[in-house]
Amino acid sequence: MKNLLIIITALLSFSAIAQTQYEKGMEKAFDLWQNEKPWEAANLFERIANVETDNWLPPFYVAQVNVLYSFNEKDEEKLTAQLKKAQDFLNDAKALSKENAEILVLQAQLYTAWIVFDGQKYGMTYSPKIAQLYEEAYKIEPENPRVAFGKVEWDMGTARWFGKDTTPFCKDLKKAVALFETYEPKGKFYPSGGKEYAKQSLEKNCKEE
Repeated sequence: MKNLLIIITALLSFSAIAQTQYEKGMEKAFDLWQNEKPWEAANLFERIANVETDNWLPPFYVAQVNVLYSFNEKDEEKLTAQLKKAQDFLNDAKALSKENAEILVLQAQLYTAWIVFDGQKYGMTYSPKIAQLYEEAYKIEPENPRVAFGKVEWDMGTARWFGKDTTPFCKDLKKAVALFETYEPKGKFYPSGGKEYAKQSLEKNCKEE
């Protein structure tokens, strides 16, 4: 019995150390990102993902960095490499977390990055997929601000593309921005950003609201 207790204590101690290392690594990665070192952050997230093989968050953030920093990329070769890497890690995250609204939103953003780069080439292929992804994410978690905002922003962009009035979407956009004030992430290190960008979108698109 004594030996069993020693083994259990040792295992618990090891788990605590491993958890601490994970938390420290994630905190350092976010700190790098906040200090305008996104690629250093992505590299650290990738190293964490190689260790935390049952955790969807590290590969998700590797993908997110590569997606977000593709929107202003003009070099097709570099863009292709970034989005391919993002897709690979996003696939890893999907395999670990099914029906995850955050992952669906990031997939939609990845496709959007392709359209922003070359709408004529990729618009017809990815636009229907993006709309479907936001619909799926909204069914899973309608109170998630990134889901609600991503969906209404895409709907507004689509309406604008076809020359339609975007004013009817302002009510939903305002609701989506409000969700950032009340939504609680489901766990430590879970996605929580987007508030400032959403507020800027509201001010830009719905000035009378």
